[in-house]
Amino acid sequence: MVTFEIRGLDIWFGSVHALKQVNMDVGSKAILSVIGPSNSGKTTFLRTLDRLIDLNPNFKMNGMVRFEGEDLMSIDRETLRKRVGMVFALPLPLPLSIFDNVAYGMRMHGANNRKMLSDGVEAALKEAYLWEEVKDRLSESAFKLSGGQQQRLCIARTLAVKPEVILFDEPCSGLDPISTAKVEDAMVVLKNRYTIVLVTNNVKQAARVGDKTAFFLNGELIELDKTDRIFTAPKDKRTDGYIRGKFG
Repeated sequence: MVTFEIRGLDIWFGSVHALKQVNMDVGSKAILSVIGPSNSGKTTFLRTLDRLIDLNPNFKMNGMVRFEGEDLMSIDRETLRKRVGMVFALPLPLPLSIFDNVAYGMRMHGANNRKMLSDGVEAALKEAYLWEEVKDRLSESAFKLSGGQQQRLCIARTLAVKPEVILFDEPCSGLDPISTAKVEDAMVVLKNRYTIVLVTNNVKQAARVGDKTAFFLNGELIELDKTDRIFTAPKDKRTDGYIRGKFG
């Protein structure tokens, strides 16, 4: 099964050609790790999938992206953002309680029944591997949580609206190894229910969690393959050089 079908994708921001003739499929219920040096196009690729790039007034696109067989650009943005959730590099909890942070999106989409909200918050926190740590303090400010807990709270907030896809933009860049391991553990379990695309600057993380890995360089998709093949027998010498730390 394919979640995203991408053909001949070019993205410009003004005169900057950020993505160049990208052709790939993103499979369902699996983790795609996206790696590459800075300015390689990997974050632009990620933000194309939920149309955050539309917010740039200089954005221009050629080519085709289909989401579940539907033209991505024809989908209402609000509908798309419910179906495709994003978790950013820095955790961004709202100035609300832990409970209200997770319930926020549910309320925005019309849920107001207290039991429905409570059940949804609990389920999302469990999926984000955070429930046991916060179940007795749901009324406390989210800002009292550690950085790693705040990131898992943001994951729970995304999960609460029941998306089909979760996009992770370097979600562990500011976290310690223990918190990173918890986020990775959550991702590995979540792929059984969600399609996951993970942009990461940590090639070891890509190797640990990715089912497939895509390597971008200078806006081009250089190589896409099963993760074990990318990391043991890449077809392109540029992929091998990046993985070995020769540049980037």
